[in-house]
Amino acid sequence: MSSIHGSRKVIFAAMAGNSLIATTKFIAAGITGSSAMFSEAIHSVVDTGNQCLLLYGLKRSGKPADARHPFGYSMELYFWTFVVAILIFSLGAGLSIYEGVSKLQNPHTIQKPLVNYIVLGFAMLFEGAAWWVALHEFRKTKGALSYIKAIQRSKDPTVFTVLFEDSAAMLGLCAALIGISLAQITGNPVFDAIASIVIGVILACTAALLAYESKGLLIGEAARPRVIGSIRRIVNGHEGIISINELLTMHFGPRDILLCLSVDFVDGISASEVESTISDMEADIKSAHPEITRVFIEAQSWRGHDDNLRMKYLAEE
Repeated sequence: MSSIHGSRKVIFAAMAGNSLIATTKFIAAGITGSSAMFSEAIHSVVDTGNQCLLLYGLKRSGKPADARHPFGYSMELYFWTFVVAILIFSLGAGLSIYEGVSKLQNPHTIQKPLVNYIVLGFAMLFEGAAWWVALHEFRKTKGALSYIKAIQRSKDPTVFTVLFEDSAAMLGLCAALIGISLAQITGNPVFDAIASIVIGVILACTAALLAYESKGLLIGEAARPRVIGSIRRIVNGHEGIISINELLTMHFGPRDILLCLSVDFVDGISASEVESTISDMEADIKSAHPEITRVFIEAQSWRGHDDNLRMKYLAEE
Protein backbone atom coordinates (compact mmCIF):
# COMPACT_ATOMS: atom_id res chain seq x y z
CA MET A 1 0.00 0.00 0.00
CA SER A 2 2.86 2.40 0.74
CA SER A 3 4.14 1.90 -2.82
CA ILE A 4 0.73 2.80 -4.26
CA HIS A 5 0.46 5.81 -1.96
CA GLY A 6 3.89 6.99 -3.12
CA SER A 7 2.89 6.52 -6.75
CA ARG A 8 -0.27 8.57 -6.31
CA LYS A 9 1.66 11.30 -4.52
CA VAL A 10 4.07 11.59 -7.44
CA ILE A 11 1.23 11.73 -9.97
CA PHE A 12 -0.78 14.33 -8.05
CA ALA A 13 2.32 16.51 -7.64
CA ALA A 14 2.95 16.35 -11.39
CA MET A 15 -0.71 17.07 -12.18
CA ALA A 16 -0.70 20.12 -9.93
CA GLY A 17 2.42 21.51 -11.60
CA ASN A 18 1.21 20.89 -15.16
CA SER A 19 -2.35 22.13 -14.66
CA LEU A 20 -1.11 25.36 -13.05
CA ILE A 21 1.07 26.30 -15.99
CA ALA A 22 -0.71 24.83 -19.05
CA THR A 23 -3.25 27.67 -19.36
CA THR A 24 -0.59 30.27 -18.61
CA LYS A 25 1.58 28.94 -21.43
CA PHE A 26 -1.29 29.08 -23.91
CA ILE A 27 -2.04 32.70 -22.94
CA ALA A 28 1.65 33.60 -23.28
CA ALA A 29 1.85 31.87 -26.67
CA GLY A 30 -1.20 33.80 -27.85
CA ILE A 31 0.25 37.13 -26.71
CA THR A 32 3.79 36.62 -28.00
CA GLY A 33 3.26 34.34 -30.99
CA SER A 34 6.09 32.04 -29.83
CA SER A 35 6.10 28.56 -31.36
CA ALA A 36 8.31 27.24 -28.57
CA MET A 37 5.86 28.51 -25.95
CA PHE A 38 2.93 26.97 -27.86
CA SER A 39 4.78 23.62 -27.97
CA GLU A 40 5.39 23.87 -24.24
CA ALA A 41 1.69 24.52 -23.68
CA ILE A 42 0.82 21.40 -25.69
CA HIS A 43 3.42 19.51 -23.68
CA SER A 44 1.79 20.53 -20.38
CA VAL A 45 -1.70 19.58 -21.58
CA VAL A 46 -0.50 16.16 -22.77
CA ASP A 47 1.31 15.56 -19.48
CA THR A 48 -1.79 16.49 -17.48
CA GLY A 49 -3.88 14.07 -19.53
CA ASN A 50 -1.25 11.38 -19.11
CA GLN A 51 -1.33 11.72 -15.34
CA CYS A 52 -5.11 11.30 -15.42
CA LEU A 53 -4.60 8.07 -17.37
CA LEU A 54 -2.03 6.83 -14.84
CA LEU A 55 -4.45 7.50 -11.99
CA TYR A 56 -7.13 5.63 -13.92
CA GLY A 57 -4.68 2.76 -14.46
CA LEU A 58 -3.91 2.65 -10.73
CA LYS A 59 -7.62 2.51 -9.93
CA ARG A 60 -8.32 -0.22 -12.49
CA SER A 61 -5.32 -2.28 -11.39
CA GLY A 62 -6.79 -2.47 -7.88
CA LYS A 63 -9.92 -4.33 -9.00
CA PRO A 64 -10.24 -7.81 -7.46
CA ALA A 65 -9.95 -10.94 -9.58
CA ASP A 66 -13.11 -12.36 -11.15
CA ALA A 67 -14.14 -15.26 -13.39
CA ARG A 68 -13.02 -13.52 -16.60
CA HIS A 69 -9.72 -12.30 -15.12
CA PRO A 70 -8.72 -14.88 -12.49
CA PHE A 71 -5.31 -13.26 -12.01
CA GLY A 72 -6.79 -9.83 -11.42
CA TYR A 73 -6.41 -6.51 -13.24
CA SER A 74 -2.95 -5.43 -12.06
CA MET A 75 -1.51 -5.40 -15.60
CA GLU A 76 -3.94 -2.62 -16.59
CA LEU A 77 -1.42 -0.24 -15.05
CA TYR A 78 1.19 -1.41 -17.56
CA PHE A 79 -1.29 -1.05 -20.43
CA TRP A 80 -2.17 2.55 -19.57
CA THR A 81 1.49 3.38 -19.18
CA PHE A 82 2.01 2.21 -22.76
CA VAL A 83 -0.94 4.37 -23.87
CA VAL A 84 0.77 7.34 -22.19
CA ALA A 85 3.88 6.69 -24.28
CA ILE A 86 1.79 6.68 -27.46
CA LEU A 87 0.12 9.97 -26.51
CA ILE A 88 3.44 11.64 -25.73
CA PHE A 89 4.75 10.62 -29.13
CA SER A 90 1.65 11.32 -31.24
CA LEU A 91 0.30 14.47 -29.59
CA GLY A 92 3.24 15.98 -27.74
CA ALA A 93 6.06 15.27 -30.17
CA GLY A 94 3.94 15.37 -33.34
CA LEU A 95 2.27 18.71 -32.67
CA SER A 96 5.48 20.33 -31.40
CA ILE A 97 7.45 19.35 -34.51
CA TYR A 98 4.54 20.38 -36.75
CA GLU A 99 4.37 23.80 -35.05
CA GLY A 100 8.13 24.28 -35.45
CA VAL A 101 8.11 23.35 -39.12
CA SER A 102 5.15 25.69 -39.75
CA LYS A 103 7.03 28.52 -38.06
CA LEU A 104 10.09 27.82 -40.23
CA GLN A 105 7.93 28.10 -43.34
CA ASN A 106 6.15 31.26 -42.12
CA PRO A 107 8.46 32.99 -39.62
CA HIS A 108 7.19 35.95 -37.58
CA THR A 109 8.80 38.00 -34.84
CA ILE A 110 8.00 37.26 -31.19
CA GLN A 111 5.99 40.01 -29.51
CA LYS A 112 6.44 41.05 -25.85
CA PRO A 113 9.16 38.44 -25.07
CA LEU A 114 9.14 39.46 -21.38
CA VAL A 115 5.84 37.59 -20.99
CA ASN A 116 7.57 34.40 -22.17
CA TYR A 117 10.40 34.81 -19.67
CA ILE A 118 8.01 35.31 -16.76
CA VAL A 119 5.91 32.29 -17.71
CA LEU A 120 8.99 30.10 -18.31
CA GLY A 121 10.37 31.13 -14.93
CA PHE A 122 7.21 30.09 -13.09
CA ALA A 123 6.99 26.92 -15.20
CA MET A 124 10.52 25.93 -14.20
CA LEU A 125 9.59 26.51 -10.56
CA PHE A 126 6.46 24.33 -10.67
CA GLU A 127 7.95 21.66 -12.93
CA GLY A 128 11.11 21.58 -10.83
CA ALA A 129 9.08 20.97 -7.68
CA ALA A 130 7.16 18.11 -9.33
CA TRP A 131 10.42 16.68 -10.70
CA TRP A 132 11.97 16.74 -7.23
CA VAL A 133 9.02 14.85 -5.71
CA ALA A 134 9.28 12.18 -8.45
CA LEU A 135 13.05 11.90 -8.01
CA HIS A 136 12.70 11.62 -4.21
CA GLU A 137 10.16 8.78 -4.53
CA PHE A 138 12.30 7.00 -7.11
CA ARG A 139 15.37 7.19 -4.85
CA LYS A 140 13.40 5.37 -2.14
CA THR A 141 13.00 2.34 -4.38
CA LYS A 142 16.26 2.27 -6.33
CA GLY A 143 18.53 1.41 -3.38
CA ALA A 144 22.19 1.03 -4.34
CA LEU A 145 21.41 0.54 -8.03
CA SER A 146 22.34 3.15 -10.61
CA TYR A 147 19.47 5.20 -12.06
CA ILE A 148 19.60 3.32 -15.36
CA LYS A 149 19.62 -0.11 -13.69
CA ALA A 150 16.86 0.95 -11.31
CA ILE A 151 14.65 2.07 -14.20
CA GLN A 152 15.31 -1.19 -16.06
CA ARG A 153 14.39 -3.26 -12.99
CA SER A 154 11.52 -1.09 -11.73
CA LYS A 155 8.11 -2.76 -11.76
CA ASP A 156 6.21 0.43 -10.87
CA PRO A 157 5.82 2.41 -14.11
CA THR A 158 4.00 5.32 -12.49
CA VAL A 159 7.09 6.66 -10.72
CA PHE A 160 9.53 6.40 -13.63
CA THR A 161 6.88 7.62 -16.11
CA VAL A 162 6.36 10.83 -14.17
CA LEU A 163 10.13 11.14 -13.70
CA PHE A 164 10.62 10.79 -17.48
CA GLU A 165 7.88 13.34 -18.18
CA ASP A 166 9.17 15.87 -15.68
CA SER A 167 12.75 15.47 -16.89
CA ALA A 168 11.56 16.01 -20.47
CA ALA A 169 9.58 19.03 -19.29
CA MET A 170 12.66 20.62 -17.70
CA LEU A 171 14.70 19.99 -20.86
CA GLY A 172 11.89 21.39 -22.98
CA LEU A 173 11.70 24.54 -20.87
CA CYS A 174 15.46 25.02 -21.25
CA ALA A 175 15.15 24.57 -25.03
CA ALA A 176 12.28 27.09 -25.15
CA LEU A 177 14.24 29.62 -23.06
CA ILE A 178 17.33 29.31 -25.28
CA GLY A 179 15.31 29.51 -28.50
CA ILE A 180 13.26 32.53 -27.42
CA SER A 181 16.37 34.30 -26.11
CA LEU A 182 18.28 33.74 -29.36
CA ALA A 183 15.28 34.86 -31.40
CA GLN A 184 15.11 38.10 -29.39
CA ILE A 185 18.88 38.76 -29.42
CA THR A 186 19.35 38.10 -33.13
CA GLY A 187 15.94 39.24 -34.30
CA ASN A 188 15.65 35.95 -36.21
CA PRO A 189 12.43 33.98 -35.38
CA VAL A 190 13.96 30.82 -36.85
CA PHE A 191 15.55 30.07 -33.46
CA ASP A 192 12.08 30.00 -31.89
CA ALA A 193 10.94 27.49 -34.52
CA ILE A 194 14.03 25.34 -33.99
CA ALA A 195 13.33 25.32 -30.24
CA SER A 196 9.84 23.99 -30.94
CA ILE A 197 11.29 21.17 -33.06
CA VAL A 198 13.86 20.38 -30.36
CA ILE A 199 11.04 20.12 -27.80
CA GLY A 200 9.30 17.67 -30.13
CA VAL A 201 12.43 15.56 -30.47
CA ILE A 202 12.85 15.50 -26.66
CA LEU A 203 9.27 14.26 -26.31
CA ALA A 204 9.75 11.64 -29.04
CA CYS A 205 12.84 10.26 -27.28
CA THR A 206 10.99 10.22 -23.95
CA ALA A 207 8.06 8.38 -25.53
CA ALA A 208 10.37 5.79 -27.15
CA LEU A 209 12.16 5.10 -23.86
CA LEU A 210 8.89 4.84 -21.96
CA ALA A 211 7.37 2.53 -24.59
CA TYR A 212 10.44 0.28 -24.42
CA GLU A 213 10.24 -0.04 -20.64
CA SER A 214 6.46 -0.54 -20.73
CA LYS A 215 6.75 -3.29 -23.35
CA GLY A 216 8.91 -5.40 -21.06
CA LEU A 217 6.33 -5.11 -18.27
CA LEU A 218 3.41 -5.85 -20.59
CA ILE A 219 4.86 -9.09 -21.96
CA GLY A 220 5.83 -10.22 -18.46
CA GLU A 221 8.99 -9.65 -16.43
CA ALA A 222 10.45 -11.90 -13.75
CA ALA A 223 10.87 -10.84 -10.14
CA ARG A 224 14.16 -9.26 -9.10
CA PRO A 225 17.15 -11.61 -8.68
CA ARG A 226 17.22 -10.81 -4.96
CA VAL A 227 13.63 -12.07 -4.58
CA ILE A 228 14.31 -15.21 -6.64
CA GLY A 229 17.42 -15.97 -4.58
CA SER A 230 15.42 -15.56 -1.36
CA ILE A 231 12.74 -17.97 -2.62
CA ARG A 232 15.40 -20.58 -3.42
CA ARG A 233 16.83 -20.32 0.09
CA ILE A 234 13.38 -20.65 1.65
CA VAL A 235 12.49 -23.73 -0.40
CA ASN A 236 15.86 -25.44 0.09
CA GLY A 237 15.59 -24.79 3.82
CA HIS A 238 12.64 -27.18 4.18
CA GLU A 239 13.18 -30.85 5.00
CA GLY A 240 12.27 -33.41 2.38
CA ILE A 241 13.38 -31.25 -0.57
CA ILE A 242 16.04 -32.67 -2.90
CA SER A 243 16.16 -29.86 -5.44
CA ILE A 244 14.24 -27.16 -7.27
CA ASN A 245 13.60 -28.28 -10.83
CA GLU A 246 12.24 -24.96 -12.04
CA LEU A 247 11.40 -21.58 -10.54
CA LEU A 248 9.34 -19.16 -12.63
CA THR A 249 8.07 -15.72 -11.58
CA MET A 250 6.08 -13.05 -13.39
CA HIS A 251 4.99 -9.56 -12.40
CA PHE A 252 1.31 -8.82 -12.95
CA GLY A 253 1.77 -5.50 -11.18
CA PRO A 254 4.29 -3.67 -8.97
CA ARG A 255 3.06 -5.60 -5.91
CA ASP A 256 1.56 -8.65 -7.61
CA ILE A 257 3.87 -11.57 -8.47
CA LEU A 258 2.96 -15.04 -9.69
CA LEU A 259 5.32 -17.84 -8.58
CA CYS A 260 5.44 -21.33 -10.14
CA LEU A 261 7.70 -23.98 -8.61
CA SER A 262 8.60 -27.50 -9.65
CA VAL A 263 10.16 -29.31 -6.66
CA ASP A 264 11.74 -32.77 -6.31
CA PHE A 265 10.85 -34.35 -2.97
CA VAL A 266 12.70 -37.12 -1.14
CA ASP A 267 11.64 -40.59 -2.31
CA GLY A 268 9.32 -42.41 0.08
CA ILE A 269 7.84 -39.29 1.66
CA SER A 270 4.12 -39.63 2.36
CA ALA A 271 1.45 -37.61 0.54
CA SER A 272 0.45 -35.89 3.79
CA GLU A 273 4.06 -34.82 4.38
CA VAL A 274 4.28 -33.43 0.85
CA GLU A 275 1.06 -31.46 1.38
CA SER A 276 2.29 -30.15 4.74
CA THR A 277 5.66 -29.11 3.30
CA ILE A 278 4.01 -27.34 0.35
CA SER A 279 1.70 -25.44 2.70
CA ASP A 280 4.63 -24.43 4.92
CA MET A 281 6.71 -23.32 1.93
CA GLU A 282 3.89 -21.18 0.56
CA ALA A 283 3.30 -19.55 3.94
CA ASP A 284 7.02 -18.83 4.43
CA ILE A 285 7.41 -17.40 0.91
CA LYS A 286 4.39 -15.10 1.24
CA SER A 287 5.50 -14.01 4.69
CA ALA A 288 8.96 -13.03 3.42
CA HIS A 289 7.59 -11.49 0.20
CA PRO A 290 4.02 -10.15 0.53
CA GLU A 291 4.17 -9.04 -3.12
CA ILE A 292 4.00 -12.73 -4.12
CA THR A 293 0.23 -13.13 -4.26
CA ARG A 294 -0.10 -16.49 -6.01
CA VAL A 295 2.02 -19.63 -5.56
CA PHE A 296 1.74 -22.86 -7.57
CA ILE A 297 3.98 -25.72 -6.44
CA GLU A 298 4.37 -28.93 -8.45
CA ALA A 299 5.85 -32.10 -6.93
CA GLN A 300 7.94 -33.79 -9.62
CA SER A 301 11.16 -35.75 -9.82
CA TRP A 302 14.05 -33.95 -11.49
CA ARG A 303 14.35 -36.80 -14.00
CA GLY A 304 10.67 -36.55 -14.95
CA HIS A 305 10.94 -32.78 -15.24
CA ASP A 306 14.04 -33.12 -17.41
CA ASP A 307 12.32 -35.68 -19.67
CA ASN A 308 9.32 -33.34 -20.10
CA LEU A 309 11.58 -30.46 -21.06
CA ARG A 310 13.46 -32.64 -23.56
CA MET A 311 10.21 -33.73 -25.17
CA LYS A 312 9.07 -30.12 -25.36
CA TYR A 313 12.26 -29.05 -27.12
CA LEU A 314 12.03 -31.96 -29.57
CA ALA A 315 8.44 -31.06 -30.40
CA GLU A 316 9.42 -27.44 -31.04
CA GLU A 317 12.18 -28.55 -33.43
